[in-house]
Amino acid sequence: MNKGIDSSKAPEPVGLYPHARKVGALLFLSGVGPRERGTKKIPGVELNQDGTIAAYDIEAQCHSVFRNIRYILEDAGSSWDKIVDVTVFLTNMKDDFKTYNRIYAEYFKDNQPCRTTVEINCLPTPIGIELKVIATV
Repeated sequence: MNKGIDSSKAPEPVGLYPHARKVGALLFLSGVGPRERGTKKIPGVELNQDGTIAAYDIEAQCHSVFRNIRYILEDAGSSWDKIVDVTVFLTNMKDDFKTYNRIYAEYFKDNQPCRTTVEINCLPTPIGIELKVIATV
């Protein structure tokens, strides 16, 4: 069965896609950022009037992204310990990797999925980190 899943707690998608899709015993999460549900607020991000980033706190964004992932996993019938693969997109590897890597190690000390970290030019919203996750159900 190929079933799309939308979380009632995670931020609304910024495009036409579900939060996750369940295929057999696997759960594929769409890219998850740090936004909060029901608002344009992005934890750890200060915007200029024109919508560009004035300042950001990668630590606050990491905690928010991981919280959003947990919401989606739980709403889909999975859990943090069932994550098997993580792809991380950072917009500033040089400045943010060390902080992100430290926080990641706190969240994944008991479950160590495969991981790929990639620097990209930008993300669809003014954020510094997004995760793509695969878990079992």
